[in-house]
Amino acid sequence: MMATYECKQCGMSVNASCGKCDQPLVNGFLTLDDGTEVQISQCPSCEGKIKSPQCCGADMSCDL
Repeated sequence: MMATYECKQCGMSVNASCGKCDQPLVNGFLTLDDGTEVQISQCPSCEGKIKSPQCCGADMSCDL
């Protein structure tokens, strides 16, 4: 299942796939050294990761 990120302000939504593997990106979290969690999209095949997209000046969220 592909992660769908949605802007809570304007309703814009995005689906993404990996440009390297063409696999749908899935929602995940990355824990920083200080214990803070950052929402990310990651490829289940090559394990590449990106920070979640932004819209209206804020991170878009994914409910998966």
